[in-house]
Amino acid sequence: MDDHKPASERVYETPPTGRPIDEAEAARAAGLAHNEHLKIASGYLRGGLADGLLKHATGAISDDDGQLVKFHGMYLQDDRDLRPERTKKKLDKAYAFMIRLRIAGGVISPKQWLALDDIATTYAGDAIRATTRQTFQYHGVIKSNLKRTMAAIDAALLDTIAACGDVNRNVMAATNPAQTHAHAAAYELAKDISDSLLPRTNAWREIWLDGEKVVGGEEEFEPVYGKTYLPRKFKIVVAVPPSNEVDVFAHDLGFIAILDKANKLTGWNVTVGGGMGMTHGEPDTFPRTADLMLFCKPDEAVKVAEAVMTVQRDWGNRTNRKNARLKYTIERYGLKAFRAEVEKRVGKAFADPKPFTFTGNGDRYGWTEGDDGRHHLTLYVPSGRIKDYEDGPKFLSGLRRIATEHEGDFRLTGNQNVIIANVPSEKRAAIEALVDEYSLTKGAGALRRNSIACVALPTCGLALAESERYLPDLMTELEASLARHGLQDDEITIRSTGCPNGCARPFIAEIGLVGRGPERYHLYLGAAFDGSRLGKLYREDVKADEIRDTLDPLFADYARGRNPGERFGDYLVRAGHVAKTTNGPDFHDNIGALKLVTI
Repeated sequence: MDDHKPASERVYETPPTGRPIDEAEAARAAGLAHNEHLKIASGYLRGGLADGLLKHATGAISDDDGQLVKFHGMYLQDDRDLRPERTKKKLDKAYAFMIRLRIAGGVISPKQWLALDDIATTYAGDAIRATTRQTFQYHGVIKSNLKRTMAAIDAALLDTIAACGDVNRNVMAATNPAQTHAHAAAYELAKDISDSLLPRTNAWREIWLDGEKVVGGEEEFEPVYGKTYLPRKFKIVVAVPPSNEVDVFAHDLGFIAILDKANKLTGWNVTVGGGMGMTHGEPDTFPRTADLMLFCKPDEAVKVAEAVMTVQRDWGNRTNRKNARLKYTIERYGLKAFRAEVEKRVGKAFADPKPFTFTGNGDRYGWTEGDDGRHHLTLYVPSGRIKDYEDGPKFLSGLRRIATEHEGDFRLTGNQNVIIANVPSEKRAAIEALVDEYSLTKGAGALRRNSIACVALPTCGLALAESERYLPDLMTELEASLARHGLQDDEITIRSTGCPNGCARPFIAEIGLVGRGPERYHLYLGAAFDGSRLGKLYREDVKADEIRDTLDPLFADYARGRNPGERFGDYLVRAGHVAKTTNGPDFHDNIGALKLVTI
């Protein structure tokens, strides 16, 4: 395993000089990105955050601290709906923070649910939001309430450490526990990896909870990360076939459960090099699906995870953040060389990956029964927004009421939904009655059940177009179109993001919308229903009011020409409407509609 040498010896090349150098000099000599210098000088992620909280003249913090606070699970944002009026009045922007929790595997107790509900309604408006990272995040927390909010999160035995930033982020795991033993193993692995790769700095407790200070920050030591942490964010997921609900191929590192005929875990296939983000107009940036690398035994998985992450720590690009993710490292060095280095660090050679099958990457809605006799109810939550909808589901009050009586747990999914899990048989009728009382299963057709949207406007500073606020209206239009062609019950994945960072993983949706500007989107088609293949850019800069008319002829052709059981994305490739994407680098090749189609 890694010998835990200081980060400067692992990350930087020594400049051509005989005298010793410090880390700041090494960073300058290597021409590293600004964030690398920032991390070195931060005193293990402290920076000026403590002082910035005391500056009451503004609701913001400095730009550099805005980068550091991500490691603490926060983003500084402002309400962009209010910008024009506030600018006109020469007022500061309406600054507030988004806070994301670290909840490995997305599992919380009813007591924790009630605590998080109380935090939301006290400090963050009228909703909790379930994210595509299988956790919760709060929007609109003002600076003066940050420490109160963090103290309340800590009191619920939760935290936000490393939920964002250049570290291993929230570890996702398969959640719907139909295969009880396999899903329990996935959850335990997610927790073990999360704990193993958690930053060791005391900065979080020191700044937000007034914890004991480490003098000068110099007595601390990050045994895995060093002072410079990772080149960019790092995402890990754990999947249990046949469901790929965590989108294992979209992440830096993945573990796929390999089960025997009795659903007993025999080990894990390991995937590396997935990632969604790119930049419009820069073809050297691209989304990528992960490669299958090796098979490991259950007791080897945590060691493999640390080895993969530390190779990325040492080999990743620290001069250009746009090419710093693991997917680009795999492209530069090749899978064979990367695997050899992982095996070297673990200290053994591994077997090749084992066969497995995924059937889809959506959630299994309604009730399921685990092989232990416990029952689990998956609820569709539009874009993960847990609130009371007028003339619709009352998610916030309904789940609050259920939490007061539920004896099992709650589970979030990577598709922004909620599972009321581990319900004893004798309690199922009572839960069903509450679900009906609050209309928690009201109004979700096949297309909506397979939809994801990022927040985008008004709070995300990167958003170029609407996403969460726009997708429901678009789906209403598309549902009418699908119904005209007899496809209203067909499962088709649709995902929308306000920018090309791809937080809702649109590039592996059969219909992917990526914001390009106000009411304009790039339309991607032809991805695989099970999340194993990227889509292809079908049409650029489609206006919002043109999307339905663009897709309608394709729906008609699909209804006429598909084979039994053939999925929409697969059909579009087979029928020649759009080219097949085989890997990340060819994502930008052979784009556009390949043939004219009319109804």
